[in-house]
Amino acid sequence: MEEVNENRTIVVDVAKEMRTSYLNYAMSVIVSRALPDVRDGLKPVHRRILFDMYEMGLRANSSYKKCARIVGDVLGKYHPHGDASVYDALVRLAQDFSLRYPVVNPQGNFGSIDGDPAAAMRYTEAKMSRIGEEMLQDIQKDTVDFGPNYDDSMTEPLVLPASFPFLLANGSSGIAVGMATNMAPHNLQEICDAICAVIDNPDITIDELMEHIKGPDFPSGGIICGVQGIKDAFTTGRGKIVMRSVYEIEESDRGHDQIVFTEIPYQVNKADLVKKIDDLRKDGAIPMISVVRDESDRNGIRVVVELKMGSEPMVVLNQLFSRTALQSNFNVNNLALVKGRPQLLTLKEMLLYYIEHRTEVVVRRTKYDLRKAQERAHILRGLKIGLDNIDEVIKIIKESDDNTIAANRLVQRFGLDDVQAQAIIDMKLGRLSHLETSKILDELGELEQKIAYYQELLGDDQKILDVVKSEVRSLPSSLVPKDRRLTNIVREELGQATDEDFIKEESVVVLISNKGFAKRIPVEEYDAHGRAGKGTRTTKLQDGDFVDHMFVASTHEYVMFVSNAGKAYYIKGFQIPEATKTAKGTSIKNILQLETTEKITSIITFKEFSEDKYLMMATRQGVVKKVALSNFVNAKVRGIRALFLDEGDELLSCDLIEEGEEVMLITKNGRGLRFRQDDVRAMGRASRGVRGIRLIGNDQVAGLLKVDNSRRILMITENGQGKQVTFDSFNVHGRGTQGQKIFRLGTKATFIVGVLSVNDENDVVCVTMMGQTLRVHCDAISVQGRNAAGVRVVSMKWKNDSIVAIASTEKDEEEEVEIPEAPNPEDEVLMDDSADEESEEDVIDDSDNE
Repeated sequence: MEEVNENRTIVVDVAKEMRTSYLNYAMSVIVSRALPDVRDGLKPVHRRILFDMYEMGLRANSSYKKCARIVGDVLGKYHPHGDASVYDALVRLAQDFSLRYPVVNPQGNFGSIDGDPAAAMRYTEAKMSRIGEEMLQDIQKDTVDFGPNYDDSMTEPLVLPASFPFLLANGSSGIAVGMATNMAPHNLQEICDAICAVIDNPDITIDELMEHIKGPDFPSGGIICGVQGIKDAFTTGRGKIVMRSVYEIEESDRGHDQIVFTEIPYQVNKADLVKKIDDLRKDGAIPMISVVRDESDRNGIRVVVELKMGSEPMVVLNQLFSRTALQSNFNVNNLALVKGRPQLLTLKEMLLYYIEHRTEVVVRRTKYDLRKAQERAHILRGLKIGLDNIDEVIKIIKESDDNTIAANRLVQRFGLDDVQAQAIIDMKLGRLSHLETSKILDELGELEQKIAYYQELLGDDQKILDVVKSEVRSLPSSLVPKDRRLTNIVREELGQATDEDFIKEESVVVLISNKGFAKRIPVEEYDAHGRAGKGTRTTKLQDGDFVDHMFVASTHEYVMFVSNAGKAYYIKGFQIPEATKTAKGTSIKNILQLETTEKITSIITFKEFSEDKYLMMATRQGVVKKVALSNFVNAKVRGIRALFLDEGDELLSCDLIEEGEEVMLITKNGRGLRFRQDDVRAMGRASRGVRGIRLIGNDQVAGLLKVDNSRRILMITENGQGKQVTFDSFNVHGRGTQGQKIFRLGTKATFIVGVLSVNDENDVVCVTMMGQTLRVHCDAISVQGRNAAGVRVVSMKWKNDSIVAIASTEKDEEEEVEIPEAPNPEDEVLMDDSADEESEEDVIDDSDNE
């Protein structure tokens, strides 16, 4: 409480004074500066600018006036603030990249989308556009309330009639104290259709309104990704709208791919955007970009991002969308003043408030027109009485000393009022002609019809709404007849970007050494050589280490690792570190959570986890197991149990199979068994499996293949001997039997290292214990009988070196292939069927082996 002491000092509570002053300031900012009125969509400064231009006569068909004159007039009459704030507001009202439908027609430099400022106000000129005129249509007909200006010397409108729906069409943005608004622009035709729909059906839902208003329509175009953010904004007043640039992928004159952006998100500074992209190029964050150019001109935006040779455009696009404003969010916050109070508005509420405002304007305009028509009709009725008694009227006027006396005598004689009597006295003699008399009577008849119409209109609320609807429906054709939607909407929601989106999809060769070092190398780095060529070194190994696994996969495929302990893991191909041909790679334990004694024994690749695909597993001791692939979706880098093993056994090989397929088990000692996969029932992960092939002596399984008659079986031994055998050389046998002979081993070769399923479109890549690799066309390797000993496929550089792994890849035609040596005729001798096919066909009971 204030107190006054003897020293005439006022004592106040500081906390109370600060609170009161702050609240007054906050309310002033909210109401008089930062938030738009829901009725006309304007802030006070915009409203004052348009009204001042209206008073200055700056119509769409008039001449331009200097902006300095407009700004000075606004400052002096209505807006006593800084001239810069008024000029900035005027400039924004004229920018076609800021407003979907500008209300000011500019002349001169009014800034650019690159963030260039407008020229000084003494150089630029402006006038209202047709849309600006619509904002003030009928303001002279007492359609809105006026209030005093800042010094009470004149009045200004508290709101504009706004026959144009400015708030919905152009949106608004502003920061007040403790609150902010950010409203999106929309397409005028869609807005008008929605307004008419609300008038026809006041109970219309948001979903039904969205059939008319598809979503925001930004002046800079672009693409809106997903409709959920739009629906949230329309339903609650708040929503996140994801905007993306429009692009095309072209080929440059140099033959490189280039991404051309022709539309960018709303309110994004193009110059800053281009600089950001170029900085990412210079810093190496997006190394695939060669050069960035801004080729924009008055015909539109054109930002060119040229890529280096071999770059993947979609990968670069994902990186640009993630790291630059080429993808931006527009956070809708529909906050506006409703009866002087800030309120968060839904789409339907904004439409209803606009309809309510226009209804009030039409009613007040009709009342004004009715009053003026009645006043004019009243005068015309007096003139008609005077004309009917013109001789007597002239006599009264002539005999009167002055007009006042004449008026009084006319009132007394004909029962007129003062207004009518004065109108008769002011009437010119020329109006006494028959033609002029007829015009007066015709005008009176028209006015009486208008009066009847106005009275009928004011007596029926539905007819008022019909007038509002009629005026709204005519707006698009009269203001923007060739208007079209600028922003496209893609219904698919934009998910969270993953690492995969930033990786080029390509084929790679993956190498994993016996000591667990892994790396991936682009498949193009392998060169094909003729049969018995010397090859090239692809990895630098530590002492005693050698390449144990090699396979070809896509960077976007799943790569599943199955260990000798019967556990399965998976990652994506791109998660295997890339390295050079001579690098040793990265330890697999840095990628997968392997146990100390675990070793990767089999690797498969696939696009997705499918319900109708199965993982067929085979152990060294001949046990097989079939598990649905979908059972491993939770494996990831932690691993999951795939198979329970007998003591001393380990998992050797896996393959993906489907219903109706057949598989082959091939042993190191040259036996092959073909059987139907249906013979092995699908099991859960927590099971042992069943016997696949009966092994003799110390024999072990060398590989598992799917039967495909369009392909062949390729086998290579430890000393480089190899051959191909067709699948149809083998008969289907029961699971658990010994199978048939598939390779004749002897002094040259003692066991089979690996088996592949290939055709003439494949190359085989062989890896030795010392790290030597060789790529050979498969069609250069002989197709032989089941009892043949094969031909020399690999010649090794180092003595005592041996083959440890083989893999297949696509054929490389660039290198010529040597003509194969004719195989020894003795190698083609086949055993007779009785000798080849074992008589023992023992089938183990499944229940005993699970």
